[in-house]
Amino acid sequence: MTTLLREAKRPTVPITEIEQSAFCRTDESLKSKTLEEEFSAGVRWQKLPIEYLKLKPEVIDARIAEAKKALGTRLVVLGHHYQRDEVIKYADLRGDSFKLSQFAASQRDAEYIVFCGVHFMAETANILAQPHQKVILPNLTAGCSMADMAHIDDVLDCWDDLQRVLGGDGGITPITYMNSTASIKALCGRNNGIVCTSSNAPATFRWALEQGRRIFFLPDQHLGRNTGVKVGIGLDEMLVWNPFKPLGGHTPEALRRARLILWQGHCSVHTRFNVKQIAQARAKHPGIKLIVHPECTKEVVDLADCNGSTEYIIKVIKESALGSVWAVGTEISLVNRIAKENPDKTVFCLDSVVCPCSTMYRIHPAYLLWVLDGLNQGAVVNQITVDEQTREEASVALDRMLSVV
Repeated sequence: MTTLLREAKRPTVPITEIEQSAFCRTDESLKSKTLEEEFSAGVRWQKLPIEYLKLKPEVIDARIAEAKKALGTRLVVLGHHYQRDEVIKYADLRGDSFKLSQFAASQRDAEYIVFCGVHFMAETANILAQPHQKVILPNLTAGCSMADMAHIDDVLDCWDDLQRVLGGDGGITPITYMNSTASIKALCGRNNGIVCTSSNAPATFRWALEQGRRIFFLPDQHLGRNTGVKVGIGLDEMLVWNPFKPLGGHTPEALRRARLILWQGHCSVHTRFNVKQIAQARAKHPGIKLIVHPECTKEVVDLADCNGSTEYIIKVIKESALGSVWAVGTEISLVNRIAKENPDKTVFCLDSVVCPCSTMYRIHPAYLLWVLDGLNQGAVVNQITVDEQTREEASVALDRMLSVV
């Protein structure tokens, strides 16, 4: 099928995006309930033995501690910054997805890596892990709405179209955010592309522009746009690719003029923050400092005092002056944790409605207990594996990232 004849697809919204508001609350209490109570949120949950449904938090707490002790050094538990406190406290390390995956690979004595995060993170851990290590995701429904917005079949169609239109006109270098599937990381690996994190995105953009005239960035358009501006790409040189329209909704001429083509994806958490919230925070707290994640919209990033990765946000607030006041535009579980760890400052979430990452929040302590009980009984449940070819190609893109930062 030729480029110009490719038919428009029926627009679809990932179920993970539809479910994002399931755990939003008007108060700030995010304490875990029994899993049976949390099932009432009306989202997809992975089935598990009924005995775990009614366990009280204190019972789960004691049993997880016992199960971890029994597994000893054979086990490493990783906790992403966005996890609830009731899970984070069992993590041997907490951090962003790539930091955690690198740590897991360095723990050569560990046979089991239990990743309390989401699916793409466990995939990356498997790509970097040693052959003898088994990576486990406690709840298989813990996905990522942003990653789900870039289905590999749609991305392959897009890449084919871009090659037909641009292949002989300065080319295009693909960059995928860490928040993407292994298959998309592999596509970048085999097409002279690269992976980036929110902290090293500018460095990877500069590297990519040395390879050719254009960048194809996915899946988060906002991180891509904000990074493009940082490296000197004009907004008039950027296009957003709509996977449900022929040629992404653009003419061949428009694509040839572009320097940055952005996939139409976003983070369901970070796009909740808006200009009105910023105005309200500044009016209520004169002299306040505002820090946001670069997955927020450009309008929000432009009005913030600073922006950066989760690790950057933690560091900036920790090192700030005593008594300073911070409004933070990122996931609420992390914001609450930063506030607790910085009692000498005032730290609150820019969004007054408490909305944790709904997919991350599905790693309920009962699921962690379930997989640990299985390991102690000799059963590996929810193992995440990436096929060898995908693993090799994705590793190429990850290695390139490490070589440019």
